[in-house]
Amino acid sequence: MSARVVVPLESAAGRLEEFSPAASVLDDAEYALFSQVARTRKCAAGEVLFRRGDHGSDMYVIASGAVELDFGDDLVRKPLGMGEFFGELGLLMGDHARSANATMTQPGVLLELGRETFDRLTDRDPKQLAKFLRRTIMRVVCNEQALIGRLRRRNLELQNTLDVLRTTALQLDQSEILIRTDELTGLTNRRGFVAHVEQARLAGKLPDSVLILVDCDRFKEINDGHGHLAGDRVLQSVSNLLRAVCGQDDIACRLGGDEFCLLIHGHNRDGAERIAGYIVESARILQRMHQRPPQMTTLSIGACVVAADAEIAWEHWYKQADLALYRAKHQGGNRVEWQD
Repeated sequence: MSARVVVPLESAAGRLEEFSPAASVLDDAEYALFSQVARTRKCAAGEVLFRRGDHGSDMYVIASGAVELDFGDDLVRKPLGMGEFFGELGLLMGDHARSANATMTQPGVLLELGRETFDRLTDRDPKQLAKFLRRTIMRVVCNEQALIGRLRRRNLELQNTLDVLRTTALQLDQSEILIRTDELTGLTNRRGFVAHVEQARLAGKLPDSVLILVDCDRFKEINDGHGHLAGDRVLQSVSNLLRAVCGQDDIACRLGGDEFCLLIHGHNRDGAERIAGYIVESARILQRMHQRPPQMTTLSIGACVVAADAEIAWEHWYKQADLALYRAKHQGGNRVEWQD
């Protein structure tokens, strides 16, 4: 059934044609038989014969003119010329849903064969009709196999496209993480912190949160006296300490240089004071334990509670914590100051 059978014949258009079991061209005997019982229909260019999804039971043969079948989606449109037939499933199955839009692309004449004419063909020439039906069934099978092949290729292409999109999305996510992450410490950077604050504001989590600003005491002396690599180790130690006290919904950030911050949620003033005191005390102990070369420095902290007032901008609370940090530094550092 898969081998191509080529038979020369004089078509209805007067041309020498060739056809395979899947071809839609009638041979001379078939055309002569169908033309005896079919209705003729004159059609203008652009006339729609039926649309995809319409139900119908007529088969059509093109006596003159041209027709285009549009199967929709990304399937190739199929042009048909003189002597070709279409819509045969409607004739064979009765009231069949059309699988394509059929439109006249050139004016011409069609032969229409309905169920009543099909019965007359059975009485008139059953042998010729049986030959047509066998070829038509083979054509339907071949067309379905070709359609399945196209759909498989399209599904493969779609799968490949989805794989590329997933990879691209993953790369974008990773790029977004890198954009919002401080390279040295692995903490969120200022950009990421601003985005987190905005998300928390939209989610209603900012009220009653606590902002803690952290600054390294005499950090310039470490850089000048022991080199920038020692300074980097100190910054990494501070980041590890802040990361250790962060809860699931909290965020630790390196704002830049030796400036850090924490935004903690779900703690009252007393709880936040214990966290801030723990940070300062832990830094003091680590600084005493590792002095040559230095791996930690004492810390100054300024903190404030973000009140439940939607009318006050976020910058106000940042300024309050910054004022408290200034007092802590001005008083010699290694301490926590609050701004209420």
